[in-house]
Amino acid sequence: MAKPVTLVTFVLPSVLGHWGSGATEVRVFAVADSDQGHPTLGAALHTLRRTHPMLEKRLCDEHGGIRRHISMFVCGENARRLGGLACALPPGAEVYVLPAL
Repeated sequence: MAKPVTLVTFVLPSVLGHWGSGATEVRVFAVADSDQGHPTLGAALHTLRRTHPMLEKRLCDEHGGIRRHISMFVCGENARRLGGLACALPPGAEVYVLPAL
């Protein structure tokens, strides 16, 4: 059986768009770790690392976690409250990225 996959849209503020090839939306695929698992925010960021490495460096720290000054909202909910990188992503998830003010 194939691992579940979902398309994820990262919606970026204009200040980070430069690192996303000038786009304010970046789409990547998130692949689950197993046949029975769910695609996660961590899996989406792993794909982002390969497709937009400079953007991923702005969003994640040296340990692969979300930077302290960055908030990510998955379908309107703060990802930190949903399990951080282990947060399950529904099909067609939108992840809004907001830097701290």
